[in-house]
Amino acid sequence: MLRSAKTSRIAPRALPIGVLLVAATVSASFGQNAAPAPQPAPGLFSQDRTNLLGDMAGLRPALANLGITLTITEADEVLGNVTGGVRRGAEYDGLTTMILTMDTAKAFGWNGGTFNISALEIHGRNLTADNLQALQTVSDIEADDAARLWELWYQQTFLGGAVDVKIGQQSLDQDFLTSQLASLFLNAAMGWPVLPSVNLYAGGPAYPLSSLGLRLRGRPSDAITVLGGVFDDNPPGGPFDNDSQVLGAEAAGARFNLGTGALFIAELQYAANQPAADANAPAPAGLPGTYKIGFWYDTGSFPDQLLDNTGVSLASPLSTGIPQMHRGNFSLYAMIDQTVWRPDAKGAESLGAFLRVMGAPPDMNLVTFSANAGLNLKAPLPGRDADSFGIGYGVAKISSRASQLDLDTALFTDTAYPIRTAEQFIEITYQIQAAGWWQIQPDFQYIIDPGGGVPNRNAPGQRVKNEAVLGLRSMVTF
Repeated sequence: MLRSAKTSRIAPRALPIGVLLVAATVSASFGQNAAPAPQPAPGLFSQDRTNLLGDMAGLRPALANLGITLTITEADEVLGNVTGGVRRGAEYDGLTTMILTMDTAKAFGWNGGTFNISALEIHGRNLTADNLQALQTVSDIEADDAARLWELWYQQTFLGGAVDVKIGQQSLDQDFLTSQLASLFLNAAMGWPVLPSVNLYAGGPAYPLSSLGLRLRGRPSDAITVLGGVFDDNPPGGPFDNDSQVLGAEAAGARFNLGTGALFIAELQYAANQPAADANAPAPAGLPGTYKIGFWYDTGSFPDQLLDNTGVSLASPLSTGIPQMHRGNFSLYAMIDQTVWRPDAKGAESLGAFLRVMGAPPDMNLVTFSANAGLNLKAPLPGRDADSFGIGYGVAKISSRASQLDLDTALFTDTAYPIRTAEQFIEITYQIQAAGWWQIQPDFQYIIDPGGGVPNRNAPGQRVKNEAVLGLRSMVTF
């Protein structure tokens, strides 16, 4: 069964959220300091204005006094395939993300605690599902229409911040498998990769889903971070092929499932040549880079890609049609984010490269290997220091057993049934920082052998043709 990948990032690649500090002007008068002079607020389209609504008529400062930060973002986009797919056309989709974060020390004197609750309002249609039949979803905000709870967790730090524990409803794509450089791109596989998105129950606990779990993080040194956690492996709680996000309590994100398997995940990170916390400190001699290795293991049961429960090919007329089930599934991965060129250590201009590879066994997984790679150029044009330009690539290799099932299907039906091999995409994108609170992003993607060469549901016996997708996204922080 063809399952499109979900996304990951987010609320996907939201604008940077910071607190705007206004410097006080101090003058001497009769040997005493005068009262600070108020500074004018940044203009509407200034790069220094980090949110559209400013202090929201005093609401933001009032919440800040209570240790509460409110973040609201809106992503809207139009994407369309001008060639290929099961049909041509364009569709709109959008995502509103609301995040409320409380610093418990400031709120009621409990040091080291952070409480987070977030909600999603997803609207529009999904081009990938409607037109493309691709595994690597062309947008990281595509999901079923819903207003739903996303994350609900509490985090506590220990040992001066060297260790922290997070417990509650969590989306793994916020902590694990993340690439800062890849977050520029719109394709969902650049965030939460296609391999877990296709192989895990409902795509795993990643946007727009989340699962109850516990995450530990330790920092034995400034350069090394260790992450580990255990989570419910099946956010909707249904059978393997049930990806529904809109039925029952799961439609509101309120199904806190603990009745299936457990998903264990661990990651080791090494950050080299990172900027010092003190802005006046000398810059590191080398170029910054981040290196990660990790694995996940799922205790659940997973269907074989070729054989039924009697050992017969699922394509055979004698098959029961019930896949053989395997207990336990796993994947290994490695990734690199590396700056490869930077003319000025304190300047905006830089060129970064990233690579992420993942592998999984072929018997129970549709995708056994995936990779993402690309280049990210910051400040690509004079006077556009906050803009970014990127070229990215992704590949999803189809399991040899799934390919064998296609061969068996062709044999038993005596037809020219397409044999799936691998799906690839190329993405070219330019992110324009129109204002501190607004990004505009034109995007182009070309998908080669959608679904790995899957049959066109509207033209049996023929593969879905290669697809050229054009898009435009707007991202606003309120």
